[in-house]
Amino acid sequence: MEQWQRILQKSITTFDDLRQHLDCDNTALREVIANFPMRINPYFLKLLKKPGDPLWKQAVPDENEILDTVCIKDPLAEEDLSPVPNLVHKYPDRVLFLVSNQCAMYCRFCTRKRKVGTDRMVINGATLEAGYEYLRQHADVREVLLSGGDPLLLQDKEIEKILSQLHAIPSIEVIRIGTRIPSVLPMRITENLVTILKRYHPLYINTHFNHPREITKEAVLACNMLADGGIPIGCQTVLLKGINDNPEVLRTLFLSLLKMRVKPYYLFQADLTSGTNHFRTSTKKGIALMRDLYGHISGMAVPTFALDSPGGKGKIPLTPQYIIETGNSLKFNNYLGEVCTYPEAGEGI
Repeated sequence: MEQWQRILQKSITTFDDLRQHLDCDNTALREVIANFPMRINPYFLKLLKKPGDPLWKQAVPDENEILDTVCIKDPLAEEDLSPVPNLVHKYPDRVLFLVSNQCAMYCRFCTRKRKVGTDRMVINGATLEAGYEYLRQHADVREVLLSGGDPLLLQDKEIEKILSQLHAIPSIEVIRIGTRIPSVLPMRITENLVTILKRYHPLYINTHFNHPREITKEAVLACNMLADGGIPIGCQTVLLKGINDNPEVLRTLFLSLLKMRVKPYYLFQADLTSGTNHFRTSTKKGIALMRDLYGHISGMAVPTFALDSPGGKGKIPLTPQYIIETGNSLKFNNYLGEVCTYPEAGEGI
C-alpha cells in the first residue's frame, strides 16, 4: 500500500470522528454529514488552524448546508445533458466524463455534492463502456474532460485503462483531467503516475487551489513533478465568501500558483448548488476583485472570472468594464483609472 493510500484510510468521515479530532459538538452536523458526505484526510487536517479559518470552512461541515433554501441540487443541469450516465455533453466539441465518485476531501461547496461520495453516483465498468461507445459514435467530440469525484483517486492501472481507451478513439484530440489532488493529497502524485500520464499527450490538468495556505512544500513538489512531465497545469479557483474574496489573498494565490508553474485559468463564481449558499458572493464583488488585479500582477497570473450559467447554458466571462465610448476613436479607462483613447483603423491619427 502506498503512502497516499495509508493517509486516505485515516480520514475523518463520521460525526464521532469529527467531534473527537476537531471538538465539533454541534449535533446538527450529524444531519449534514448524513446528507452530504465528509472526508478530511490527515494531510489536510494538519493545515486547519481554527474554526472558521479559510481551510476549515472548505473542509468542515456547517449547519448552513441543511438550512439553505435558495440553491438547487443540479444547478448546471448536468443530468439533463447526459445522453448516457456520467457523461455530460454541453458543448458541441467536448464532453465532461465522470469517471470517479470519490474525492480525497469532500469540499463543502462542491457542485456535485448531491451525489459525489454516495451511492447516488454509480460508476462502474458498464457506465465507463457506455461513455466510450458514445464517444466512438460522436466524431464531433474532440476533447474530453475527466472529472468526478477525482479521477486521480483511482488506482494507477484504472487511470491508464481509461486514458488508453480514450486515446484509441481517433476523434479524441485532447484529454483534460480535473483534479484537486495536488491541493488536498499531493503525495498521490507519484513518479509512476506521472509516467502513465506522459504516455497520453496532449494531456492537460486542471487543478484547484482556493487559498495561499494550500500551497505547501508537498503541493509544490506535486505540481513540479507534473510540470516536469510536460503536463500543462491550470487552476480553477472558486470565489468563496470569507475564504478568498479579498484582493490580497487572490493576488498572493495567483502569483504563488504561477511560481510553481500552474497557470491561473478560471476564477469561478460559486454555483447555485444546494447547501452552498453561505459561500456565495455577489458577481459585483467578483468583478471588483478582478479590476483590482488587472495591471497590478502579471497577465499570466490573472484568470478569467466566469459564471457557469444555471440550466447548463455554459460559461460566461464576467469582466470589468473599461470602455467609455466607441466611434472614430475608442475611449477607455486603463487599470489606474486614467482616460485613454485609441484611433480606430481607417480613420487616421
